Amino acid sequence: MSAASSPCVKICVIDPVSRLCEGCGRTLAEIAQWGRMSEPERLAVMARLAERLKTRG
Repeated sequence: MSAASSPCVKICVIDPVSRLCEGCGRTLAEIAQWGRMSEPERLAVMARLAERLKTRG
């Protein structure tokens, strides 16, 4: 069984303005649901993270 994909970089700090994790860019809801998401759902979220981190603020 392979490990689930994860964008976590072990910098788990939620920005109070953007409400995104400063390390990976996920929302608290996404983090909470991560273990219950299917692999395609996780990959879809991960595809948006780089742009989300660039434009947070």
